[in-house]
Amino acid sequence: MSDHEKIKEQKKFWEEVALKMALARFKMEKSPSRFYTPLDVEGFDFLEKVGFPGLYPYTAGTYPLMPYTAFTAKGAPPAGKGLVRASRYSGYGTPEDTRDYYKGVQQRGGRGGPNLAFDLPTQIGYDSDNPLVRGEVGKVGVCVDTLKDFEIIYEAYQGDLNLDRIASNFTINAPANIIIAFYAALAEKRGVPLEKLRATPQNDILKEYVARGTYIFPPRPAMRLFRDSLTFLIKYMPNVNVTSIGGYHIREAGATRVQDLAFSMAIGAAYLQEGVNAGLQVDSFAPKFTFNAFGGSMEMFKEVAFQRAARRMWAKILKERFGAQDFRSMLIRQVLGAHIGCSSTTAQRPLNNLTRAVVGAIAGAMSGAPPIVYPPYDEPLGLGWSLEAQQLSEDASRILLFEAKLSEVIDPLAGSYYIEHLTDEIENAAWEELKKIDDMGGAVAAVENGYMQREIARSAHERQQRIERQEDLVVGVNCFTDEKELDISINRIVPHPYDENKREEAEEKQIKNLTEIKRARDGRLVSRLLGELKEKAKNETENLIPHMIECAKAYVSIQEMCDVLRDVFGEYELSEI
Repeated sequence: MSDHEKIKEQKKFWEEVALKMALARFKMEKSPSRFYTPLDVEGFDFLEKVGFPGLYPYTAGTYPLMPYTAFTAKGAPPAGKGLVRASRYSGYGTPEDTRDYYKGVQQRGGRGGPNLAFDLPTQIGYDSDNPLVRGEVGKVGVCVDTLKDFEIIYEAYQGDLNLDRIASNFTINAPANIIIAFYAALAEKRGVPLEKLRATPQNDILKEYVARGTYIFPPRPAMRLFRDSLTFLIKYMPNVNVTSIGGYHIREAGATRVQDLAFSMAIGAAYLQEGVNAGLQVDSFAPKFTFNAFGGSMEMFKEVAFQRAARRMWAKILKERFGAQDFRSMLIRQVLGAHIGCSSTTAQRPLNNLTRAVVGAIAGAMSGAPPIVYPPYDEPLGLGWSLEAQQLSEDASRILLFEAKLSEVIDPLAGSYYIEHLTDEIENAAWEELKKIDDMGGAVAAVENGYMQREIARSAHERQQRIERQEDLVVGVNCFTDEKELDISINRIVPHPYDENKREEAEEKQIKNLTEIKRARDGRLVSRLLGELKEKAKNETENLIPHMIECAKAYVSIQEMCDVLRDVFGEYELSEI
């Protein structure tokens, strides 16, 4: 009898005798737990399915040595040492408020560049003085109307923190090219060569249609703008990433794990195709694609398997569909590995979110990434994190790294019957979903016909129904909620880094500042530049970013440029689906 047959026979005995007796004892018809064996990974080929970290198919890990371990192997690194990175996602109020926030970060030892959160008017191409956006200016991020606002924010970055010594992140999509133009214009004013700039614009417009909603133009013109940024950055700003693809936002909007993976792959493939259609060889630009993150949940093992499947799937797409040969093209570069996702945090008994985030960080380490305890526990309580919450998260990450030593092994669950089966299961389901989208004509077509939007809405509704029926249990929300439970809080020992009064005053201050900028600039030059932008936008082959840089230097505003493009491209309407 072969080993396979022996295991099969023993499994049958276990199910019919041992397990059946246990179920009868507890008056259960079906076990809530499963046990995995070699039968669940028949034909498993280690080199084909897993391989070594940093080698195709990258299941085991993106890199042979995780970059962060190089700075931790000899003990706790000094503050400010390590890779050149942007700081935490941040920004609020006026540019002056955000500048002062970053100065405060630096006083506390921070050395990272700005990781800018923009307010909603900026994200959808409206100026702060537009009556349509009253009440929204500076609320969920910093307001940026013209180059002047960038000049003010970056007053915090001078000398050894000048533009060529830092990295910046810009969470912006529909008007991403204008923000890129502002950054380039700022560099020119400071005498910093464009090729020395390091930054990551999110620049992931397709997921806006299906998840976040900060779109402006219809998908096809929006993809033309993506192509403009891709070709411009590769040629003139080679150290700036092209995009940061956002499966994270797709899951947060309600997508399932499989939808998150399949939709992200479809969107990534659409962006890659834009570069190929522009006449570029895939290896010349694919290494500059990054992933903001994928989504997460409290289901630790499933999130570990998801990350492994994602790395393998992206590598296959690059190698087999696009013919990539450079290994750097096949890598998923992202800060986070497995994590819980902000939607797993609760406003009820919020300190429990620290425990949840630690679970996510352990999953991160198990998935071949750093054990980052994210988000801070007060994520659901309002804009920005308290310094106390940030401290707890950072210390928890340090404990997992230096005391628990979770970075000593890469992909420690490799070879587990359960994890390998689950990795295959998630990947196979995602390939099936991706085929549906490919058969529609790709991600752009699946946005235009509303498929992705409808599927996410359905999944979000189903999840909420499971919570309300107590099929999915959330501690402190739909279970363990009686009066005997304690709601524990911590003392606030330092002021919140975001000044609430300044945030409330931001709108009037910004309108006043913008009015002065528009009064003082050369109106004739602005009119001429906008007219030229309109003509160039009508020409499909024209790259608009060089002209946007000229507009930026003349203090043309975001809305003025976007209004010209609205006139040429039209606006996307939800009714279109």
